[in-house]
Amino acid sequence: MTAVHHKIPKEDKLSTFLKDKIDEKIKDLENDKKELVGVFGKTGAGKSSLINAVTEERNLLPSGSICACTSVMIKVEANMQSEKYEADIEFITKEEWHDEVHTFLGQKTAQEEYDDNDRAIAEKLSALYGDEWRNKSSEELMDDKYFEEIEFLCSKKTLTCGSAKELSEKYVRYTRNGGKNWPLVKCVTVRVPKNRLLQHVTLVDLPGTGDRNKSRDEMWKEVIGSCSIVWIVTDINRAASEKEPWEILERTCSLMGNGGQCQQIHFICTKTDLIDKDEKPAADVCAESKEEVSKQFRKLTKVERHFGRDDYFEVFTVSSKEFLKKNRPEQENEIPKLQKFLQNLNDCHSETKNYVSGALGILSLIQGARSREPGKKADVCNELEEKMRRELEKVNRTMDEAHKALEKCLSEGVEESKTTSESVLRSILYPSNLADGRGFHRILKCAVERNGSYKSEKTNIEIDLNKDIASCLTDCIDDGFNKTFPNDGKRGVYRAINAFSLVTELNQKYKDVELQLTFLKTEEETIKTETNKGVQREKKKVYNSVKTTIDEIMKECYERAAECSGPGTLQDMRDIIEAHVRDSNVFERAKDVMLRKLRALKVNSLKTLEEKMQRSIEMSIKTDGDSIPDVTHELVRLLLLPTEQN
Repeated sequence: MTAVHHKIPKEDKLSTFLKDKIDEKIKDLENDKKELVGVFGKTGAGKSSLINAVTEERNLLPSGSICACTSVMIKVEANMQSEKYEADIEFITKEEWHDEVHTFLGQKTAQEEYDDNDRAIAEKLSALYGDEWRNKSSEELMDDKYFEEIEFLCSKKTLTCGSAKELSEKYVRYTRNGGKNWPLVKCVTVRVPKNRLLQHVTLVDLPGTGDRNKSRDEMWKEVIGSCSIVWIVTDINRAASEKEPWEILERTCSLMGNGGQCQQIHFICTKTDLIDKDEKPAADVCAESKEEVSKQFRKLTKVERHFGRDDYFEVFTVSSKEFLKKNRPEQENEIPKLQKFLQNLNDCHSETKNYVSGALGILSLIQGARSREPGKKADVCNELEEKMRRELEKVNRTMDEAHKALEKCLSEGVEESKTTSESVLRSILYPSNLADGRGFHRILKCAVERNGSYKSEKTNIEIDLNKDIASCLTDCIDDGFNKTFPNDGKRGVYRAINAFSLVTELNQKYKDVELQLTFLKTEEETIKTETNKGVQREKKKVYNSVKTTIDEIMKECYERAAECSGPGTLQDMRDIIEAHVRDSNVFERAKDVMLRKLRALKVNSLKTLEEKMQRSIEMSIKTDGDSIPDVTHELVRLLLLPTEQN
């Protein structure tokens, strides 16, 4: 298409339009947006070994006895430009690190006992500064001498090696507790040369929870919300009984379900090579594990509300160790199935398909413009514009119905939330395991100082007030929201957009503009894809607006609660929080914000469809061009492309 671009003289409106279209297609292909597969699992579950096995790169990700740094996510993708193994180390900014350190040192004194959140930061400080941090201010700890080794003023550092093992040995210190610099790392992207499974797919090794650092936490949430597939990895010997995988699912389902774009969840039971085959055949153990996991999954009604289909959950059993030995995989070792799944994900990748389809349309328009006859252009335009009016009305009607249905769910949810929020707050503010409040005043104090959140692995106490308050409302609309904006992109409002069609049946009627109509058909598909992507992107913001609105409303409340001191502090904090939720109309305000965003989503979607299709009709049917080049050779070659590939 670049060669065709150079052939077109930029002298008139049509030529300019064609050049711009070619530029768009090339840019879309260069900015290839990969499908994300998020990989969750506790340390020791076999995540790294699984990724190594699936990519058939034994030494790519370190595994085994090394203690993992759970703050750093690792992305694994293909390097299609080079034969080298590469790793990009992305750092948080110096300002972000200063804020994290300053907040921590400002809240604590040497005499106070650290909670888990504080211990995690103390561990980071000790890794980077040794014991020096204990006697220095946050400003002193920002001295450049501490950051010389990692070029901290750079946002990214790239490592290049000739082998996976060599690269792993270099980047491990940026991702594991054994190194000095891991506290400052935001993300590591590892690129494997010429790996076809990863050409359009990125595997992301994800921590099970967010991070106190705002930058890392936002990236964690954004990546989960962008995952098309999620893999939950656990040891087969504890597949159904292990608490953490199920906690991860329940904790993240709103981020990847209605608040994201996840279409499938795969539960992967690892280490089948450790099954005691003398006690029971491995195939029987694997079959039983699959059944137990599926049975446990069916109990997660909250997750079910975000997906609403029967085919989105699947269980696999694997042995990374046996697969990497290059032995013929046993039937219960389903790594080849996972590889086939990734290959299918590559084959269905929309950007490449859209490029080929778009190129066909552009070449058809160029060739059609050269051979244009006066014909019945006015009749074609009138019929197209009338049909577009009717088709837009269908989409508008569907979106209006969806808006009314969700508004009804929200209105009912607001009333229900006023009641349920009282019991939800009491369960958090008056925990039954701390009935006398002993020690809880410190926990709640920490929570209000951190915008309503607290987590302790030691005491197994986790608080996220804003999330729990928001869930009072989102739980009421999850099912309806999923029916309107399903992540499979085939039902709800997507079905109405996909059904939008102008050109069908016109090709036979208007033979003299057949090539121009071919262009319009490819443009129609491109514009519908773009509109659907816009809906998918905005629906996440619509759903997540409930939590975002409540975050904003609760800030003032937490600031006042954090100022409480002296006798009665615990009850004062409780009273402030309960009164604020009761008197601030939090659910009504969250509903209003969501409805405004829903209206904007509808308006923008219809505008995209109408304006872009109208422009394409105008340029392809109404506009004449001079000196349009002959692209017969390129058009024939493109039409033969699928045959050549087969």
